[in-house]
Amino acid sequence: MTEFLIVFAISYVIHAMGITIGYHRLLSHRSFCCPKWVEYFWVFMGYLAFEGSPIWWATIHRAHHRHVDTPLDPHSPRESLYNAHFGWLTAKTYAPHVNPAIQSKDLVSDPLYRFLEQDGVFWRAHTMGFAVALGFRALLWAFFGWQVALASLLAGLAVLQIPLMLNVVCHIPKLGYKNFRSEDDSVNVWWVGLLAMGEGWHNNHHVFPGSARSGIKPLEFDFSWHVIRLMRKLGWAYRVNDPSEAQLRAKMLASGINTSGRKSKALASIPERPVLSAGTMAQSTRMQRPTSAAGKR
Repeated sequence: MTEFLIVFAISYVIHAMGITIGYHRLLSHRSFCCPKWVEYFWVFMGYLAFEGSPIWWATIHRAHHRHVDTPLDPHSPRESLYNAHFGWLTAKTYAPHVNPAIQSKDLVSDPLYRFLEQDGVFWRAHTMGFAVALGFRALLWAFFGWQVALASLLAGLAVLQIPLMLNVVCHIPKLGYKNFRSEDDSVNVWWVGLLAMGEGWHNNHHVFPGSARSGIKPLEFDFSWHVIRLMRKLGWAYRVNDPSEAQLRAKMLASGINTSGRKSKALASIPERPVLSAGTMAQSTRMQRPTSAAGKR
């Protein structure tokens, strides 16, 4: 039983970071750069968690930011809780306003990702993803026994629930809180932040979508960010986007939101700025390539 729990825990963390670091912060938002082998490692860890084609995943997520909480959002709870959680997975083709050839040119140019995309035929791409993920567990069974294979499988299925759960929970305002005012419904939810390796600080993420860091306040623990910081120290990540303290204070001041209800002296020293809507901020930072200056604190 102990071996089973250890394998489950390790598998859960690695596959979860495959989604948060690989699919989300790297592919979808290009919040940092890394050698190709590092990119493929994290993406493959996410792929083994039944996440499907990286092009499909990133394109849908970019569309979510572009049209957040509007009728064009692929999975907004405003339209349907069922669709936000699971219904969007049943789509058979890309919606007319979602086109990977336009919105994900950087990924379409990669031959491996093109192969996993299977020419945009969803059922083929999803079938391949499940086959590879199950085949991986079959190999674990052959080499390490059924207990290891089962623990890995259950961890992958548990991790699969992370983005599905987050799409709903972190877009229902009464379930969380905001550090920043925005026109969308994104909120920070602490327990999602823990289960999702830092992805639960969703209001922060929608205000700074191009940031490699989602947890901003001291208690907003962001495990994925600490792994990215470690990779940067090891030389495995570079040009890491990380908002400066001045940028964070300015946004909080503009939003008029802080824990004390009053502006601190530090915030008062920052000049007032107009509040950008979530859509505007997402458009301005969503697809920015990281710069060397952005990675320095």
